[in-house]
Amino acid sequence: MKPTLILAAALSLAATTAMAEVSKPECVAPAQPGGGFDLTCRVAQMGMAKAMPRPMEVTFMPGGIGAVAFNAFNAARKGDQNAIVAFSTGSLLNLAVGKYGKYSVDDARWVGAAGVDYGAVIVKADSPFKTLGDLVEALKKDPAALVMGAGGTVGSQDWMKAALVAKAAGADPKALRYVAFDGGGEAMAGLLGGAIQVYTGDVAEMTAHMDGSVRILGVMAEQRLPAPFDQTPTAREQGVDTVWPILRGYYVGKDVGNADYDQWVQWFRAAYQSPEFQKVQQEKGLFPLPKAGEAFDAAVREQITTLTAMARDAGLIAR
Repeated sequence: MKPTLILAAALSLAATTAMAEVSKPECVAPAQPGGGFDLTCRVAQMGMAKAMPRPMEVTFMPGGIGAVAFNAFNAARKGDQNAIVAFSTGSLLNLAVGKYGKYSVDDARWVGAAGVDYGAVIVKADSPFKTLGDLVEALKKDPAALVMGAGGTVGSQDWMKAALVAKAAGADPKALRYVAFDGGGEAMAGLLGGAIQVYTGDVAEMTAHMDGSVRILGVMAEQRLPAPFDQTPTAREQGVDTVWPILRGYYVGKDVGNADYDQWVQWFRAAYQSPEFQKVQQEKGLFPLPKAGEAFDAAVREQITTLTAMARDAGLIAR
């Protein structure tokens, strides 16, 4: 073959390899259905429908509050260009404290944001606790007298929220009776079923429970949130000086090529400008954070740095 033909063939092959090949879009929710990861995937599935060439499938890979999925996407699926994986601030905290094993922030490619959520303290509608102040007073008397729980083990972000409420009551977080569930969906089922009395979850998860079955005692935001949460006081209003913003977004495996990664980034950027994505965000209780690609990667790394410092202060990482 002539050199010019060889060169032309090589260039053609390179161009074909560089082309984005996302043919079966999938969002992996790394927990059981019904929690925050499921919600995050639904935002992508519904909000990006017009930006993508074909419908996105939502699948579930529970285990370790994202650890099983993170390991899978660093093994058999690390080059899977078709799938994005939902994550949250809780995932980043687990990554920071070593709960994802040997992996670090460098072992994924961070694609884009679904939006921002906030922590919340939730009880059943018939709970004797009417305000966050009521709960704080009960914890002051005996922190082991009630059962709290959430979608994460001791040291997770949901446990941290419970610990911050306990500290506001002057109680030792280690004295709490805390039940760990595999995701927010299971934790909510535990609350409604009576296995726990208090759930330290997220505001966005409550959009599916506005039927009067639960009561939000307080939201961990700087100020009151828009409707339908505008009548719910913040923790700060009730003397608990705690703010817990939750970043929700997506990553792909670290071996996904630039062309495919860039394709996902372009889809997210297009979606952020669409009324469909903005509507889904509002319906799911999320607040806008239109960051994708390099800007989103920088936001993730900044939050990892902040969470690592917080984890050291909480004794979750050796100094």
